[in-house]
Amino acid sequence: MDILYLLIPMSLALVFVIAVIFWWSLRSGQYEDLDGPGHRVLMDDDSPPDESDSVRSDGK
Repeated sequence: MDILYLLIPMSLALVFVIAVIFWWSLRSGQYEDLDGPGHRVLMDDDSPPDESDSVRSDGK
């Protein structure tokens, strides 16, 4: 029963810290653009590289 005197304040402190971190993430705009990363993956430039950019395999 004495352990409750330690566990209850520790759990309340943990909940408070998690709430502060969540509030900070909301205020800093972490959840503003949820679709952007998915669109960037789909619209990735898959064109082959230019021959001038790549190293030739014959060493010339």
